[in-house]
Amino acid sequence: MKKVMIFGTFDIFHIGHLKFIKQAKELGDKLIVVISRDNNVRKIKDKKPVHNEQHRKEILNSIKYIDKAILGNKDDVYKVIKKNKPDIIALGYDQSHFVDKLDSKLKEFNLNTKVVRLEPYQEDKFKSSKIRNK
Repeated sequence: MKKVMIFGTFDIFHIGHLKFIKQAKELGDKLIVVISRDNNVRKIKDKKPVHNEQHRKEILNSIKYIDKAILGNKDDVYKVIKKNKPDIIALGYDQSHFVDKLDSKLKEFNLNTKVVRLEPYQEDKFKSSKIRNK
């Protein structure tokens, strides 16, 4: 069974998120979605999420393409990778946080995880920051 893992905030859920999730699910048998913790969202994006982490988790767990939605680790974003040992990590087209150390962490964990970058879906229209600023 091939496990795929994706990461995101998924705060203002929109069709771009759904297309990202569907694209990731097509890469394997089991899709694990790691949700950014509220404190990490504040640190990275310098703003509080509209929906708290528990609400975002509940929304994501209701989506049929997702086998498991989990909250990320508060202190170490890489711990969830070590624990779940995905075969594939699918990154969003604009995902940059924590990516710089990803390859070295996979080596450190002795994982043969493949890292792929997924295609955007109408990124000029469906991006949370653009929707939020309307």
